[in-house]
Amino acid sequence: MKISIAQFKSTLGAVDENFATAARLIESARASDVILLPELWSTGYYPTPVENFADSGGRRTIDFICAAAEKFSVNIIGGSVIVESDGKIFNRCLVANRCGEIVAAYDKAHLFSFAHEDDVFSAGDTVATVELDGVRCGLAICYDLRFPEFMRKIALAGAEIFFIPAAWSLKRLTPRRILTKARAIENQVFVVFANSAGISEIVNPLGEVVAESGRDKEILTATIDLHERADVLATMNLLADRNLNVDTLSAANG
Repeated sequence: MKISIAQFKSTLGAVDENFATAARLIESARASDVILLPELWSTGYYPTPVENFADSGGRRTIDFICAAAEKFSVNIIGGSVIVESDGKIFNRCLVANRCGEIVAAYDKAHLFSFAHEDDVFSAGDTVATVELDGVRCGLAICYDLRFPEFMRKIALAGAEIFFIPAAWSLKRLTPRRILTKARAIENQVFVVFANSAGISEIVNPLGEVVAESGRDKEILTATIDLHERADVLATMNLLADRNLNVDTLSAANG
């Protein structure tokens, strides 16, 4: 599977400009099987008040990624955008297949309180996976990466690749590099991390970096071999070896 990350730092609040940039990058990566955009690519992270920049029902985003996906016959994981739905604001990832059909939607489950996301966004409450070209793919957004129990749920839902759009500050680059590798190793999956701030990467199930970008706008492309994951599982299958009968013991008093 040939995967491309369309990495760019959006201009805050300049929605039309950001859509135009995304269109150019998608066209540049049109020979890929899957294209992944960053978190909140259409608005930047994040303009206020967010309701003034919300895509009602995700309609503009849906029309855009569906048209591009069908035109270039490519699967597009549309990063994430600010979406208003039923009176609530979500940080939502939408996925279009090669036929230009929306096949998945995921609302960010873990809201970054340090940036007051929990004051303006509603949290999602479901795990999302989607099959693209016969491969089960899992969706997460930025801060979700820090929660191993949540990422494990995506793996248990059958995901072979985690796709993670992000707007991750490079001030926290060291822990992020550790976390992408850890999530890949412990779940034995590929991790595809698209960061608007730069240093996007693709990591294999052994925690090895397959490809890493610089800090500027670019297309990062790599071809991954799912047989590699099968070989890892044949040697050591962590999910199969879990002991689910372990109880939590409390220390004896006294």
